[in-house]
Amino acid sequence: MDIELAKQTLLARRAELTAHLHEVEDQLDEPPSKDWEDRSAERQGDEVLEALGAQELAEVRQIDAALARVEAGTYGECVKCGGEIATARLQLLPATPLCAGCAK
Repeated sequence: MDIELAKQTLLARRAELTAHLHEVEDQLDEPPSKDWEDRSAERQGDEVLEALGAQELAEVRQIDAALARVEAGTYGECVKCGGEIATARLQLLPATPLCAGCAK
């Protein structure tokens, strides 16, 4: 596993998520429409944005934890059993803290 490549992948995804979270924040901060029908539709949209933002924030936290493991020299080790996480799994889920066995 190329740790530097994994780190760059994690940092790029973190930057992408952070930028999108700022966009979501800006959209949620827009003043509501004066028309009650439009306001109702906007509120539904806001609920979707809030849920998406929460999901993205959770992913940022996972990435931060993975970056901390990179710095600690433990990236690629399962945090539960200490075994090695398969390279294919890390390529698919670079922020994963668990091997496939422990993730089940």
